[in-house]
Amino acid sequence: MSDPRALVTRLVGLGRRPAVRWGFGLLAGALAVWAITSRRHEVSAALARLDLGHLAWAVVATLANIALTGLAWRALLADLGSRLPVSLAARVFFVGQIGKYVPGSVWPVLAQAELARDHGVPRRRTAAATLVMILLSAATALVVVLAAVPFVPELAEGGFGWTLLLIVPLIVVLHPRVLGPGLNRLLGAIGAEPLEHPPTLRGTAIATAWALASWLGAGGQVWQLAVALGAPSSPGTVALALGGYALAWAVGLVIVIAPAGAGAREVALAAALAPVLDGGAIVVVVLLSRVLFTVADLAAAGIGYALGRRHASTATP
Repeated sequence: MSDPRALVTRLVGLGRRPAVRWGFGLLAGALAVWAITSRRHEVSAALARLDLGHLAWAVVATLANIALTGLAWRALLADLGSRLPVSLAARVFFVGQIGKYVPGSVWPVLAQAELARDHGVPRRRTAAATLVMILLSAATALVVVLAAVPFVPELAEGGFGWTLLLIVPLIVVLHPRVLGPGLNRLLGAIGAEPLEHPPTLRGTAIATAWALASWLGAGGQVWQLAVALGAPSSPGTVALALGGYALAWAVGLVIVIAPAGAGAREVALAAALAPVLDGGAIVVVVLLSRVLFTVADLAAAGIGYALGRRHASTATP
């Protein structure tokens, strides 16, 4: 078995090379663009079924989800000792997020750690914030599902109910008294120094609030698309859209090989929408939801990159 410390050292060394950075960025961006263009005919047909009003609100909701997720990550990084300006946080988080379109779940962590290093943030601190963000997103997603189940019992059916059992252990892990030592053990296993500033309850609570708010954006997107295609505009549909997307995201997170949870997330979301839409409409909603998030990710990465260029690099050795 290979030494994890040697592997991390090798990856960090590669990340310092400009050619590797540009190559990885181009690969991740190309894969994200391919995810859209490979289904361009289906996308065009799906768009033809929507009116511009619902589509515009779906776009706004998608952007809100991405922005609020970025604020949650920034709050976690600040809690660990590095409070980046919003523009720099946007560069690190949104550009690094494109790495999720490369198969495997480690690339956003590595990309964001290397990007933040350019602005004086130790790699271990950024990596810790990104890992905690993944755990926090999973926990808040399941909380949203749990809150939606009383309004839409179907969310707990079809074999998805077991995912709710993960809420309690995730909440326990995210408590600072457990999270801090756990992160330091993980860092020690790869030969890194422990965190200078352990996570706090206040910082975790602020990030949790942003993360919970982000699911309103994601659910709002699905709700707008579903209503446009015939779903009733009722509180039940809102709860189904919120809980259904959060559940689909959690399922996609488990499939670490698929880029950005592709495939698994769509299947889970389609199953969740079955009570309010027919088969054809479900396909349209699922397809457009994925496309909107991919386009928004690319747009956010471009904006983040442009904003970050205004600041001088202050890389640490």
